[in-house]
Amino acid sequence: MKYKTLIAIPVFNEADLRNVIHGVKKFALDILVIDDGSTDGISENLTGLGKIHVIIHQRNLGYGKTILDSFTYAIENGYDYLLTIDSDGQHDPEEISLFLKEIPFYNCDILSGSRYYFPIKAGKEVPQERYIINKEITGIVNRVTGFNLTDAFCGFKAYKVDKLKTMHLTECGYGMPLQLWIQAWKTGLRVREIPVKLVYKDLTRRFKGVLEDPDTRLCYYKEVIEEALANAEQNNVANLRIKRRLRY
Repeated sequence: MKYKTLIAIPVFNEADLRNVIHGVKKFALDILVIDDGSTDGISENLTGLGKIHVIIHQRNLGYGKTILDSFTYAIENGYDYLLTIDSDGQHDPEEISLFLKEIPFYNCDILSGSRYYFPIKAGKEVPQERYIINKEITGIVNRVTGFNLTDAFCGFKAYKVDKLKTMHLTECGYGMPLQLWIQAWKTGLRVREIPVKLVYKDLTRRFKGVLEDPDTRLCYYKEVIEEALANAEQNNVANLRIKRRLRY
């Protein structure tokens, strides 16, 4: 049986986009580019690259929103599997094969890449503050979910599209993966990691705006987790009330 698979690429002013798409096209799968309000002429970057599906945000709505759009597109267009890969050249398109060879998924619903599956040297291979924050937040997610993740933020993932329908994700910022993990846990989805290359082309690259400050970013991530847990608890209470009404 051939499974209908989509590869989604979120992009915001990324110079490496053409190279990433050339690498992805080797796999002869449908490609969706989600342009999050780029100002560098993304349409010109796509010229001559063949048939590519494109979603364009007229303004920057956030990384999480690009991923949520890819979920909606995959569901509405009847795909079986969705792969997401970043457009900044820090995910190697050749490693898409690592995910594709696992299809169909028998022991997971989300197959997540991990850049930290094996020990690394913070400060030499990855910005130290990013590694420290990732490690702390990943630990919190693991204590809540029991998923035993090593990288809570890697955007290189593959999903069973049918399972995406069980979640109601709303976080549009960089904290979206954390809401995803909490909802995946609450809905009983199975998660597995595979190692992918750790590539940081520019160790001096920073977040923009308020998230440039590490403490602010860490607080934001924790707030996303807390809100996701609170919403899950509210849903549990509501479902319990409905069951009681149906029972009596």
